[in-house]
Amino acid sequence: MRRKLLTYTFHFKILETYIPTFNKHAQCLTKKLENMASNNQRVSIYTHMTLCALDIVCDTIMGTELRSQEGKSIEYVKAINTVTDVMIKRIFKFWLWNESIFNLSQNGRNFNKSLKVLHTFTENVIKEKRAKHETVNCLETEELSFGKKRVESFLDLLIGISKQNPEKMTDSDIREEVDTFLFEGHDTSSTAMTMAFIQLGLHQDIQDNVREELYLIFGNSDREATMADLKSMTYLDRVIKETIRLYPSVPGVTRKLRQHLQIREYQIPPQSVVAVIPYLLHREEKHFPNPLTFDPDRFLPENSINRHPYAFIPFSAGPRNCIGQKFAMHQMKTIISTVIRKMKIETLGSQDDIKIGAQLILRPESLPDIKLTKIK
Repeated sequence: MRRKLLTYTFHFKILETYIPTFNKHAQCLTKKLENMASNNQRVSIYTHMTLCALDIVCDTIMGTELRSQEGKSIEYVKAINTVTDVMIKRIFKFWLWNESIFNLSQNGRNFNKSLKVLHTFTENVIKEKRAKHETVNCLETEELSFGKKRVESFLDLLIGISKQNPEKMTDSDIREEVDTFLFEGHDTSSTAMTMAFIQLGLHQDIQDNVREELYLIFGNSDREATMADLKSMTYLDRVIKETIRLYPSVPGVTRKLRQHLQIREYQIPPQSVVAVIPYLLHREEKHFPNPLTFDPDRFLPENSINRHPYAFIPFSAGPRNCIGQKFAMHQMKTIISTVIRKMKIETLGSQDDIKIGAQLILRPESLPDIKLTKIK
């Protein structure tokens, strides 16, 4: 039921109101990278992608400017990193699964301290937003959802839903949803954008094709991207899809079976938990010939028509798929296009230098740096 309430908060007209926010933070990132290019610095791109994605998610989800790219909100950024890291450690250390043992451990103490920082921050923002909604004559949620008013944030929509359905969306529920999108939204997209830049830096011909497409859309203009522009970026769309084929941000998903499932000679009973591994599925030769080759044209319509619809599932699939996938694609297109219009990227290494760790989220363990050159 809650998913049904949340789904329309990603209606395309609401997503369109987020485009200026995407542009704002993409411009901030680009200026930082331009300064590094001027100083001929080697750039470790993952850190910059993480902070940019975090700023965007906080701005669109909570309506709060974190300004982590500018070195602000250090305590909050550290808390997010600590909570994420400890969650991953706990999964792989079975003795920490026990709540009492975990809370007594150093990991548990660090986790709880950082979680309190995050929850306090989110709760304060919710209180401020609720107070604003009480004093301002806000439009009904249906009106917000279809763009009759400029939507400030995802949180505004949740509060609107809560006012209409208080028994279905409490403040605790709101905090839970905000925290979920905050964690999943910034970590997944930062990895995907990082790998896209690394691949573009390794394949100059593909990078040139992206830049040529962007020139056809923007010419020599410095204007910001619009929703129409993003829809026109068909080649960049294929580049991103090829990136998340090779490096799906969520390398594995689990599902509990409602009924018997037969896979070849194996019978799997109901209530079993099964895992689907997109990281392996996306590298199946029968679905993607020469699977380790980076080739965006795999996703041309004529090359995709006979492919099984579930052969490519970077956002999962079916009724439990990621409801934020269009948000993610628009965000990635905005950021990548903004950077590529201003700078040439060269990856200072090879494909063999890329080391990936498959945890809850696919994360780079070791990556080559990149070199940036400003385009005159």
